Amino acid sequence: MCATEYQVCIYCYARPSHAYLGLSPGLDFETRIFSKPDAAILLEQELAAKKYVCKRIHIGGDTDPYQPDEKDLRITRGVLEVAARFNQPISVITKSNLITRDLDILGHMAKDKLASAFVSITTLDRGLARAMEPRASTPTKRLEAISRLAEVGVPVGVGFAPVIPGLNDHELESILEAAAKAGATTAMYVTLRLPLEIKDLFKEWLADVRPDRAARVMSLVRQTRGGKEYDADWAQRMKGTGPVADLISARFKAAVKRYGLEAPRHELDVSKFYVPQSARVQLDLFG
Repeated sequence: MCATEYQVCIYCYARPSHAYLGLSPGLDFETRIFSKPDAAILLEQELAAKKYVCKRIHIGGDTDPYQPDEKDLRITRGVLEVAARFNQPISVITKSNLITRDLDILGHMAKDKLASAFVSITTLDRGLARAMEPRASTPTKRLEAISRLAEVGVPVGVGFAPVIPGLNDHELESILEAAAKAGATTAMYVTLRLPLEIKDLFKEWLADVRPDRAARVMSLVRQTRGGKEYDADWAQRMKGTGPVADLISARFKAAVKRYGLEAPRHELDVSKFYVPQSARVQLDLFG
């Protein structure tokens, strides 16, 4: 763990992880980051183990794998290099243009249906993006990442996540249209989630940054969660319920069809997986 500066999205559902570890989900989350410098070595050991059964590995489901420190630490790149050696299918989701640094690996893997990507875009408004997602790539840079991924043959989708009713939901169609023009072939969305400590942090941020909209936004959020500020029920926690959630869903489906983002989830090929001889030798040494 080190002091640093990295992406600190106010809505990030990884914030409670810091609280679980005895740190603040506010200031500590925004100034202290955990890194795994041996991630590539540990991944290689796991993939080389006899018990390992190949399945897609997804990177970025908790926090962004392309934090600013990745420029120097190169942990994500190391993981991708291992995956490429083993023909291990990898999918990545990020809101960082830094993913384009690794086009050489991702493009090569994509030729064998071993890699896909999603780029998250929450707004095209640079001012809102700066306030909501400090130090993340600008919306323009994220669209550029989609374009460059598509150019080298990496199947790429756009994630409109989170949809915040009353704040950025009006951009749904424009974001999907821009992403489609850039080269995205599929799309997904997630309605704002406010579990645990995130709820109070988000409300405090909203009152400070958008005081004129704060009450309206939280009213709409509650309307997507059965009158509560968050409902953890597995069946609906990603999309919400009620008329507001239904309208978002209907608009999303219509926009996906309109802009040709109806491609199914990118299927990756697990049949090409193999353990290179060099990894077998190394595993014997550890054994």
